[in-house]
Amino acid sequence: MSIDELSTTISDMYRSLGDRPAFDAHLHPDLTIWESDADNLLTGLAALDALRDTRAAAATGPAPVSVAPEQVRAESWGDTGLVRYVLRARFADDRPDTCFRVTDVLRRDDTGWRIVHHHAEAVR
Repeated sequence: MSIDELSTTISDMYRSLGDRPAFDAHLHPDLTIWESDADNLLTGLAALDALRDTRAAAATGPAPVSVAPEQVRAESWGDTGLVRYVLRARFADDRPDTCFRVTDVLRRDDTGWRIVHHHAEAVR
């Protein structure tokens, strides 16, 4: 059951993209983050918000029409889970899809599964 819960947690999180509080409910407040466009390891939601704001200011063109995980692989050991997937952003215009290889480490607490470490690498 935990593997299905992990996959569902990731899918639910990306379905709430655009609603920061709903998206962030899937994240531990002290999570660590490696992102292709961040120079350093980020720690906590405030650092993630700063990265999001920088991205929003630099964005050009329309937003993706969908962002969804594919090729999801999940496993768990008690209250610790690992989910690996490709995150694909699709656009309405002629821009090619943007993809990232993602690994998320999750911990289960009283609120359910939450990401404690997120690693995303842009695929060229």
